[in-house]
Amino acid sequence: MAQQQARHRIGILGAGNIFGRYVEGLRTVPELEVVRVADVDPARARAAAAEHAVPAWGDGEELLADDSVGIVVNITPPQFHAKTVIAALEAGKHVYVEKPLAATVAEAREVLDAAGRGTALLGSAPDTFLGSAVQTARHAIDTRRIGEPVGATAFVRSSRSETWHPDPRAFYGPGGGPVLDMGPYYLAALVNCLGPVAQVSAATRVGAPVRRVTSPGRVLDEVTVEVPTHASATLTFASGVIGTTLMSFDVWDTELPRIEIYGTEGTLALPNPNFFDGDVRLKRHGDADWEVLTPVTALFGAVDTPEQHRRGLGVADLAGAVDGEPHRANAQFAFHTLEVLESFETSQRENRFVALRSSCDRPAPRPTL
Repeated sequence: MAQQQARHRIGILGAGNIFGRYVEGLRTVPELEVVRVADVDPARARAAAAEHAVPAWGDGEELLADDSVGIVVNITPPQFHAKTVIAALEAGKHVYVEKPLAATVAEAREVLDAAGRGTALLGSAPDTFLGSAVQTARHAIDTRRIGEPVGATAFVRSSRSETWHPDPRAFYGPGGGPVLDMGPYYLAALVNCLGPVAQVSAATRVGAPVRRVTSPGRVLDEVTVEVPTHASATLTFASGVIGTTLMSFDVWDTELPRIEIYGTEGTLALPNPNFFDGDVRLKRHGDADWEVLTPVTALFGAVDTPEQHRRGLGVADLAGAVDGEPHRANAQFAFHTLEVLESFETSQRENRFVALRSSCDRPAPRPTL
């Protein structure tokens, strides 16, 4: 019981658009306490601390020097992930970083090397595969409700970031695009359910090269695209399952599913993996109708409400690992998903199948209800 009541003190690096979502989500976990916020702009950190009742604020150096902070949650833009994660690890902090683990696989290897030199743990988003939806799908696969998995499809639709984000340049610059922005949620769900990927073949392109920004409070009127915005790939999993993916910021209207997994005895349909919860549907061969499966783990937030936008389950996963529990959203898992996604552009550029150099363990399932 004492271990369950232990509190982990959290410092959040970055006071940007998703800061409030993390604070809200972390406050649902009694063992976690947000005690500091840091930002390159101390005024923004101060405003975020005041808005969300966080007791301390300042810059990144002050955060790393704060001995009361045990876990750093890094929500800086992707191009800063490698440098800031390494600095936090070298300061002896456990680190949970937003996706992707780093802007490139080469930088991510440097991050893994830094983690290997110390004793601090490193976790990374996406963590939505820890939610009830993907865990329920995983349970259905493990209990052979669809028989032997054969294939899967995953379709990323445009997030339309230029219509709601005041400065969407990060979505269209290095470390962004549909593959690295939304793709990690889909790949994490697939790897959790089906295991690691062995081979990738892909084609990518840029759709509209300039995007008009229409969001309220926008800080610029248009964005120049620097990364591919439409990608299609075939993934061959080490298990033999074949996945077909479409990841695009150019698909605004569609009737395609989010994720489907096909087995020898049935099909699973999964909801948007950017959220933790939602209906998982099963239709076995010969069934007249789809069955909505009962969630096997507790919901992180009420479905179809703003609660689904909050974040933090992966931080709780990291805190549990510090206390000796399984670490599911771990760095090797995040590295493998990043290498798979970066391989899309390698396959396009070099016109070849790409064999993955990395692998990872299929994460342990969360305990069921």
